[in-house]
Amino acid sequence: MKTLVFSLLAIGTLALTSCKENKEQKSTTETSMKHDMSTMSDSSAMDSMAMDAKVTVTAAKKTTADLTELYSHYTHLTFALSGDDDKEAVIAAKGILASFPKIDKNGFSAEQKKEFADLESSISGHAEHIADNAGKIDHQREHLDLMSADFYDLLKDFGTPKPVYKVFCPMYNDNKGAFWLSDSREVKNPYYGKEMLSCGEVQEEIK
Repeated sequence: MKTLVFSLLAIGTLALTSCKENKEQKSTTETSMKHDMSTMSDSSAMDSMAMDAKVTVTAAKKTTADLTELYSHYTHLTFALSGDDDKEAVIAAKGILASFPKIDKNGFSAEQKKEFADLESSISGHAEHIADNAGKIDHQREHLDLMSADFYDLLKDFGTPKPVYKVFCPMYNDNKGAFWLSDSREVKNPYYGKEMLSCGEVQEEIK
């Protein structure tokens, strides 16, 4: 009888011990699974944040400005000078000055706003020189040369309303050369006008 009692107690103790171990193992497993799920959740959140940041940067790099009106006055200026018309060049330069305040810059980042402001200031300065120097076409052409470099940077960084061609004249400025921008491959040289209207070659297409 005593032997039977001891046997039953031994079996009961073993069962309780096994149950306790199973509970502890289950608890450990659940804790581990929760940790893994938490880690996966954090990782997914980080990946999602990284993707959002990437989309924002990409969108910022693609931010463009509507430069249609501004650029049309620039081409008006090059056509005027290619036709040796200093008075028409004055009108075109004033058009450039009037166009800048109309450009919407709300979508620009702080860095883009600063870059745009620097280019606007430089282009406007050259436009003022051209507008103030009717009758001095050589002086107007000197400022077109400098202005064209700024317009090139402006269109490259903020977009162009249509394909634009960079046309180079190797003879201008004592054979140092100069370029202008055109929406046509046809060469009409604003630096020499009728004297050498077709002097120049297309170097680059911006679009």
